[in-house]
Amino acid sequence: MLYAHGPSTGDVGHSSRLSPLPDSTPPRAPVPPMSDLLSALLLGILEGITEFLPISSTGHLLIAQHWLGARSDFFNIIIQAGAILAITLVFRQRLWTLATGLHERANRDYVLKLGTAFLVTAVVGLPVRLAGWELPETVTPVAWALIIGGLWMILVEAYTARLPERDEVTWKVAILVGVAQVVAGVFPGTSRSAAAIFIAMLFGLSRRAKATEFVFLVGIPTMFAASGYAFLELVKDGKLASENWTDVGVAFLAAVVTGFVVVKWLLGYIKSHRFTAFAVYRIALGAALLLWLPAGN
Repeated sequence: MLYAHGPSTGDVGHSSRLSPLPDSTPPRAPVPPMSDLLSALLLGILEGITEFLPISSTGHLLIAQHWLGARSDFFNIIIQAGAILAITLVFRQRLWTLATGLHERANRDYVLKLGTAFLVTAVVGLPVRLAGWELPETVTPVAWALIIGGLWMILVEAYTARLPERDEVTWKVAILVGVAQVVAGVFPGTSRSAAAIFIAMLFGLSRRAKATEFVFLVGIPTMFAASGYAFLELVKDGKLASENWTDVGVAFLAAVVTGFVVVKWLLGYIKSHRFTAFAVYRIALGAALLLWLPAGN
């Protein structure tokens, strides 16, 4: 769906990155004022690291909120926008080539398939969002999504390793990438990037680098639209008046810089490595969430 976290936010997420505590749970002590700026910096760095790696930023923020304190919906939207800006900068040359090369059939075909994946996400995801069909961003569903997603990644990599390498984005892949982003929005902890990349690999785009590039490029309009939609909701509800703009600015810049570095590293890493290490990490993180965090948080 169109979401503020990711499919996906956000991995495609929701307008709120962190679920509120149940009414029966005593409220957390507020973050001490002297630590506000530092916590904003750390959350921005965390967003930049986890948004596009296939490990779920939601799972990491569930842990972070226990130490750094929960932040507003607006704060979470802004740091995600920083991650989106980072990936736009990484792919700026590729985007320019596509935009200025539409007279070439290959570029035109690729752009149409990017547009198809985005439209599928919007057409299917917006009604799902408006209907409220999504699991809560609480420990149990997120942890199980991490574990199941990690096992799924291992199985798909083992299967596609036996297939001939294919690097053409088919219409089926474009449509299924859009569907995968919606699924990631319904099941927090799935990771938008993981869901979409591995669907692409499973159904015809077996080269990791090509699948990752297509999914990341689709994520740019998807996540900008999701963040914009969530931002307009907050403006409409009048929830921006109390924001600490210094914290927001620091977190945004941290997400941009960290996201840029991480995406550049990942694109180089997957040229010669599988995603197995990320899958194992997901399983371990999911188990840790189940063991150490209260299920209702």
